[in-house]
Amino acid sequence: MSGSGSGFGFGFEFAASSPCPPSAERAAEVRELFAAEARAERPDLATLCLLVGAAADGGLDDAGIDSVQVELDGLAGQVPYRPGGPGAWAGALRQLLGERFEFRGSPDDYQRLESSLLHAVLRRRRGLPILLSVVWMEVGRRAGAPVYGVGLPGHFVVGFGVGAGAGDQVLVDPFDGGRVLSGGDAELLVGATLRPSMLEPADPLDVVVRVLNNIRAWAAARPERSDVALWAVELALVLPSHPARLRYERAQLLVQRGDFLTGAGELDAYAEVVAVVDEVAADRVRREASSARAMLN
Repeated sequence: MSGSGSGFGFGFEFAASSPCPPSAERAAEVRELFAAEARAERPDLATLCLLVGAAADGGLDDAGIDSVQVELDGLAGQVPYRPGGPGAWAGALRQLLGERFEFRGSPDDYQRLESSLLHAVLRRRRGLPILLSVVWMEVGRRAGAPVYGVGLPGHFVVGFGVGAGAGDQVLVDPFDGGRVLSGGDAELLVGATLRPSMLEPADPLDVVVRVLNNIRAWAAARPERSDVALWAVELALVLPSHPARLRYERAQLLVQRGDFLTGAGELDAYAEVVAVVDEVAADRVRREASSARAMLN
């Protein structure tokens, strides 16, 4: 891939399949850092996404995370200073990220775990729509652009301007190299009529939840990668708000991975939560717990 003047080079590379997981000690440290950042008064989106990457990749240590932040700063420094209104900002970032450095996506990117990891997306300049959008948002924010994420149904894009419903709002699709989207283009892209609420700026935690959901979906299609599913669920569980059913999903993954006793205990705990509203479902979960313990014999 071209891109004159690229400073990319974080000092770590991926195997063709997927990165090596961190040690148990590092994984626990990453969860603690992730939980603390998620509960900060103003959570930092880049930091959260990089900690997701650290949960996947044992080669991404604290120094590596810092180097990625520096790379984002460096890209922002190449954006023309305050080029003008939302349309001008969109054009400037498209010229830098979409054209010069060739950030974009393809159908093949949906088959790769790296496409959901910010540090890998920066290295490869390829990724899912939401991670490419994070690159645009973080570079644009650092450069002073009025930029934010927009979580359209099934496809994440970037908005420039003051927000949904504003006459000067400009939407772009980083997955398509930064193509500017008209209202009709956006509706065609998602196959639905867009309501104003769909165009509201996405909260950083909402973005991270969507990233983790993508990773869980990737792992669900690959039962042999239950390790990925487990750390993605565990990160989601330390977010300030999460569905109770994630505890059930974690318990099932523990059983699937052979940790029958811990998984059974988690199933029993979840059954107590469910029993408040649905005793029949709680009994079903308790039977799952009993079956898990029976596997120990």
